[in-house]
Amino acid sequence: MTTFSPKHLAPMDAYNQKLLADVHPPDWVDPQPAEMYDLVVLGAGTAGLVVAAGAAGLGLGLKIALIERNLMGGDCLNVGCVPSKTIIRSARTIGEIWKARELGIKVDNFEVDFEAVMERLRRIRSQISHADSAARFANLGIDVFLGDGSFASKEAIAVGDKILKFKKAVIATGTRAAIPNISGLREAGFLTNETVFSLVERPRRLAIIGGGAIGCELAQTFGRLGCEVVLLHRGSRLLTKEDPAAADILQQVLAKEGVKLVFNCQVQQVTTSDAGKTLTYNNSGREETITVDEILIGAGRTPNLESLNLAAAEVASDTKGVRVNDYLQTSNPKIFAAGDICMKWQFTHAADAAARIVIKNTLFSPFGLGKTKLSSLVMPWVTYTDPEIAHVGMSEDDAQQAGIEFDTIKVSMSKVDRAITDGETDGFVSITHRRGSDEILGATIVSSHAGESISHITTAMVNKIGLGKLSNTIQPYPTQADGIKKAADAYRKTLLTPRNQKLLGLLAKLS
Repeated sequence: MTTFSPKHLAPMDAYNQKLLADVHPPDWVDPQPAEMYDLVVLGAGTAGLVVAAGAAGLGLGLKIALIERNLMGGDCLNVGCVPSKTIIRSARTIGEIWKARELGIKVDNFEVDFEAVMERLRRIRSQISHADSAARFANLGIDVFLGDGSFASKEAIAVGDKILKFKKAVIATGTRAAIPNISGLREAGFLTNETVFSLVERPRRLAIIGGGAIGCELAQTFGRLGCEVVLLHRGSRLLTKEDPAAADILQQVLAKEGVKLVFNCQVQQVTTSDAGKTLTYNNSGREETITVDEILIGAGRTPNLESLNLAAAEVASDTKGVRVNDYLQTSNPKIFAAGDICMKWQFTHAADAAARIVIKNTLFSPFGLGKTKLSSLVMPWVTYTDPEIAHVGMSEDDAQQAGIEFDTIKVSMSKVDRAITDGETDGFVSITHRRGSDEILGATIVSSHAGESISHITTAMVNKIGLGKLSNTIQPYPTQADGIKKAADAYRKTLLTPRNQKLLGLLAKLS
């Protein structure tokens, strides 16, 4: 029986009790280990769950063990994608209400019930949790161990007083919020993604440290839910990994909605008083202060390595996580890794895709034959603000650094009829292609439905479909995805050289 304490799972209402019963049952009894496991998976987040379930689901009689010290489902279910997108949905409704007058609808004196928003979050999460439950994975024939796992040797993992011997193992222990070294921060107290979704009372004033995807999503969300939000970012613009034009649109939207943005900012100290928590920060050489009720940290991630005893397994690591090759193999050839613990792409869908590679490379690549490379993946990602920002493939900077000659086609959403009728013209479709070719190198989409639209481009890139064929693809009218077709049509027009015009003219005369 485990002695796990769900310190971040609050309040312990019926929904969180249901969640806990699924993903870390208080009465769970670990099984007796098998003599030898074909595969032992350390960590039951997205990557670990997909590896374990995928291998077990093949019906080959493989002996598989899954170890989790915290909540099965990892960050995505418990403190990441599911809870964040649930409250983002509530916030998007508020954005629609703000826009209602422009659409001819008068909405006055509406009220945000913050407690009800957070209760819905817990309810939705508990509804989804069975898919990641200990019982479900045990029913798949997997031995589920709830406790701290650490390597006892190059070929064994210890869980409490039990030793699990393996032929192959997978490290999928993920990451946690990186906590900046700010004087007084720990004493004052702060929120991370692990605790912010346990709020039941709305903080009147909220400071967010970090202008990446998490910081931007939650700044807009909590601003719409009625908090006074200040976002403190050390860079000169938000979302430094995204297209500057995309970041600029989001910055304008956030500022319009009342989020205070502070760039080139280094927080130096946090103090507390009856007035609240006061942050002192350097802003482009000037010392300034701001007082808030809560501080949310969204300034990067730290790998969960400390308790793994990697030295015993002869697995190399660094401050970024477990070191792997392009086949997701560690320095110990019997041990692989997947997900946030070893990858630059820290997304649920990236962990899922990596897990599928690991299944193939650990179990179905005898003598190293037929292995799949991580670098073969075409990886999209989305920042779920309003508008959304979606990207896939190379950016212009990436192409320049790779020495690839390219051209970029950009279509404003103000030219897309459905975006106009929806009143959602902030944004664009930008597609970068190899110069002299219709080969798509990458794309960025900024729109209310960018996360859905980017899949058109991803599918095209994976299947080597160029802009020419995209131009020939019929899009339903009117949809916002029509912006992709307009970009593809714009590429086709570049082929209309004077020589081709003469040829077309001749064909017209002969027809």
